[in-house]
Amino acid sequence: QVQLVESGGGSVQAGSSLRLSCAASGRTVSTVAMGWFRQAPGQEREFVARITTSGGISYYADSVKGRFSISRDYAKNSITLQMNNLKPEDTAIYYCAAAIRGSWPYSYRGDYEYWGQGTPVTVSS
Repeated sequence: QVQLVESGGGSVQAGSSLRLSCAASGRTVSTVAMGWFRQAPGQEREFVARITTSGGISYYADSVKGRFSISRDYAKNSITLQMNNLKPEDTAIYYCAAAIRGSWPYSYRGDYEYWGQGTPVTVSS
């Protein structure tokens, strides 16, 4: 019973930055982790980053380490994905996800019960 809405996607040139936001509503107090996944055309949905509710522990996919940063704002029930030095291979639809129950390290699609509609990101070289 958690609703997620992503925003902030767009079309940018390589090397630029974007900030994605995910607003959560409903029973947000029940979430144990929130994260970001992405899916490029013809490819499987892949893990990008996540942050736990307890402890605020973040984790990143190797492909985005050092470039992306996930943060939380519990007062606003939202998470943010700051994406720097974007590359063409970052082009995908980015999905916000929330986990009520799951398995550590919350980096698998099956660990999440709720998903947003996605926001597209296009990076041109």
